[in-house]
Amino acid sequence: FYGVYLFLKEKDTLLFCWQLIWGYLGGLGVTAGAHRLWAHRSYKARLPLRIFLAYCFILAGQNDIYEWCRDHRVHHKFSDTDADPHNSTRGFFFSHMGWLCVRKHLKVKEKGRTIDLSDLTRDPVVRLQRNAAHYWGYRPYASKISPRESPFVIVCNPLGEGFHNYHHTFPQDYKASEYGWFLQLNITAAFIDLMALIGQAYDLKTADKKTVELHKIRALKCQN
Repeated sequence: FYGVYLFLKEKDTLLFCWQLIWGYLGGLGVTAGAHRLWAHRSYKARLPLRIFLAYCFILAGQNDIYEWCRDHRVHHKFSDTDADPHNSTRGFFFSHMGWLCVRKHLKVKEKGRTIDLSDLTRDPVVRLQRNAAHYWGYRPYASKISPRESPFVIVCNPLGEGFHNYHHTFPQDYKASEYGWFLQLNITAAFIDLMALIGQAYDLKTADKKTVELHKIRALKCQN
């Protein structure tokens, strides 16, 4: 609706068309990809199509394919119960969008562990889309864990989620990276800093610099 309002008010045709394209591509990633292909296996797709649908799904911003399919299979098996991720008895907003904004009910997690997802773990596209940050990159803070600092994710996702090795080593650091937005591509850290500047965010937790340096030295020794 806001896009329509902007189009009518500003008459920015290019922006409006881009919004439509983005929205429909993201929608296809969910409907043709995560829903009908991966969650229900209602058809088969060759590798190029699976890669395209996985990319479209990323545009939708609805977790990863593996988690979406697990939740959807739980939804079908335990509809309208506490184990249903988007339980319709919790209201219209929750069942359509709200479920993506809150923590899952404990029953959802419990029943999710009972669902067979072996077909998804066998699909390399699903594994890549879910675990790219665990396969490629470097590990300057902890060399014995799989999460890595991924240049690919850092560039493709400037929100600051590519510093995975640091984040898993120091999960309490609000920046999720060592240097913050002024030395690293990290829009989320910049946003939180801005909110702190105007008094809307506070008690920002960071990792102790000496501890970070010790981890870097230890990781370097383990790699040599």
